[in-house]
Amino acid sequence: MADLPLADRHDTVLPAVSDEQRAHLQAALASADTRKAAVSAVVADDPTFIEGWATLAALADETIEAYAYARVGYHRGLDALRGRGWGGTGFVRWSQPSNRPFLTCLVRLRNAADEIGEVPEVQRIDEFLVQLDPDWNDANVPA
Repeated sequence: MADLPLADRHDTVLPAVSDEQRAHLQAALASADTRKAAVSAVVADDPTFIEGWATLAALADETIEAYAYARVGYHRGLDALRGRGWGGTGFVRWSQPSNRPFLTCLVRLRNAADEIGEVPEVQRIDEFLVQLDPDWNDANVPA
């Protein structure tokens, strides 16, 4: 991606999820014995639910499973960003709460890529995070 002067870059904000969708996710997370299966059902009901994919990545039992969930969430996020007019250049800032699930997927993808030794992917994601949010801080995303 060519570097554009910061003044020529616009902010893109993803739409907030509905209160109903958030409540379904919270209810799924409250089901201790079947948490991952319950979250999976929430995501199956709406595969565009980026926060659900980010949550599945955090609940994954294996690194490659986390990688897969995070990659799907990342790509769903890219689709959503394009739907909001993002053309590959522009800011997607953590300071906007509705952008956080997408950025969380990106960080979880990077972390899983690091664990499996996919160094070029880690480097690309590190660079992309700063392009999306010049004030990026890894401490934004809980482990």
